[in-house]
Amino acid sequence: MSYKLKVGELKEKYLTDEEIWRTLTVVLSNKSVKSSTYKYALIKSLIENLYQVNDQFELTYDQLAYSFTKIYWNLIVHHQLDKQNRGKNARVVTIIKEAQTANAIPSEYSFDKIDATLQINLVKKVKTTMKENVFGALYGDTKGRFYAFDHKREYFQINPAVHSFMLNYQRLIVNLTNYHMAAMIEELNEVPSINYLLGKVESIARRTSLRPFEKVLMNHFEARCFYCNKTLSGEKRETHVDHFIPWSFVQSDHLWNLVLSCQKCNSSKSDKLPERPFLQEIISRNNELHTKIVEPNWMTNYKEKKIIMLYDYSIKNGYDVIWSP
Repeated sequence: MSYKLKVGELKEKYLTDEEIWRTLTVVLSNKSVKSSTYKYALIKSLIENLYQVNDQFELTYDQLAYSFTKIYWNLIVHHQLDKQNRGKNARVVTIIKEAQTANAIPSEYSFDKIDATLQINLVKKVKTTMKENVFGALYGDTKGRFYAFDHKREYFQINPAVHSFMLNYQRLIVNLTNYHMAAMIEELNEVPSINYLLGKVESIARRTSLRPFEKVLMNHFEARCFYCNKTLSGEKRETHVDHFIPWSFVQSDHLWNLVLSCQKCNSSKSDKLPERPFLQEIISRNNELHTKIVEPNWMTNYKEKKIIMLYDYSIKNGYDVIWSP
């Protein structure tokens, strides 16, 4: 049984888009055995970390487990969707419910609001479950052609062809995964409508607050709007943190993609791309961040070419309405 594998080698490096689509369609459909929502959550975790891979297209288990844990915490605790498995409770549900009860955490607390030490402990436990039930299962469904993995080294290596494919069709893959995950959650939890669920599944990776990033940017840069250069006072309603490339495409929060913005620019830009000259400005800004930020996790695996690639791929994915202040 593939889910019990501890090592999975990449069996086929060169794949066409048609071959990848065919495999992905099977994974998302009823042809793939899914006793839980784990496979959907792993795909969502991969998408969230597409721009965090190193030069060998590798991710650590901790990176994927953090995203995986956040997804399930927000589903189980924040939205009270406890059933994530056919039959007995999924192990990840038990881990999260026990942590919530032991620490008396209210249901309105999303993952990014809980204590950092608790986050680390949860990720560690969930990572163990992923080793037992997740990495090998999706590996088997994709016939070993999408990625390689090794439990001892705790690394996950995406097939470069699959990585490129996911960038090219990111928006469509996100929508398909969200829909099928919501459909399964609806069936397991007997909620009234998939429309009710889709909004929850779409937003489970989003942070409820970007204030920690705001503090970092305020500490290292002049308090001005990145787009119109208006002076910002730092007051809550006036100062905003904006995703330079829209969150709906990136599906994650990285300091290198966040800028300070005034309320007017943040509101009018909304889900659009800023005009291209701003791309060079954020590249210059990020070069400064590299020299100023002491905490390495803020800029992990950032390279100039990544944000350029992100900008260009977002246009390919339909973000072609260009905004200027």
